[in-house]
Amino acid sequence: MAREADEKTVLGSVWLRPEPDETRAPLSRDDIVRATIEMLDRDGLEKLSMRRLAASLGTAATSALYWRVANKDDLLELTVDTVLADALVPADEGDWRDRLTVLAGAAYDVLAEHPWASQLMASHAGLGPNYQAYADRLLSILRSAGFKGVYLDAAVSAVFHYVVGAAVTDAAWSATVRRSRLTESDWANAAGDQLGIAAGTLTAYLNRADSAGPAARFQTGLRAILIGLRPRQLI
Repeated sequence: MAREADEKTVLGSVWLRPEPDETRAPLSRDDIVRATIEMLDRDGLEKLSMRRLAASLGTAATSALYWRVANKDDLLELTVDTVLADALVPADEGDWRDRLTVLAGAAYDVLAEHPWASQLMASHAGLGPNYQAYADRLLSILRSAGFKGVYLDAAVSAVFHYVVGAAVTDAAWSATVRRSRLTESDWANAAGDQLGIAAGTLTAYLNRADSAGPAARFQTGLRAILIGLRPRQLI
């Protein structure tokens, strides 16, 4: 019994433990995960609590949640992996750079839609099935392009770390603006003078629809990385 408790503590991930036994609890794990994602999208990571989550699901008892998830960290791991399912898009057309562009863009869009997810990737390892399936797709495309061994691993890291890094940076800017309770334009006008940046330039930098905004910068940076990855020079 002591060994089982130690393993639960040491392994530290919901994906390294069996699912809880069946119970008569009215809430399913999927119900809880869906409600958590909705709350995180609406209120952000800082305001998530098991008590608030239980209330949103129509129960005053947090114990109703713990029948399905052992703790808050387990729940956060489940939510991150759930949203990553949307990044598993078809990427079968074009050369290997075209295919990676599609996959990288899909993951970036998911993390932009759920900015809390990129924050969690710094503290919750990617051990879930959707994360692993995404990494396998990157590996398959790069392997077919001729990358091998340690260089294959390095190329996967270059692409995925860029995606996550770009998403984290965008989320940090968005969080700063959100905390101010101003619109992006009003925040840029108020902060531009202190930062020594023209308000119009700062507004464009923050606006995802702008040709100088986060999405456009992401695509430009991704192209630079993919052009720099040359399997013939690495093998």
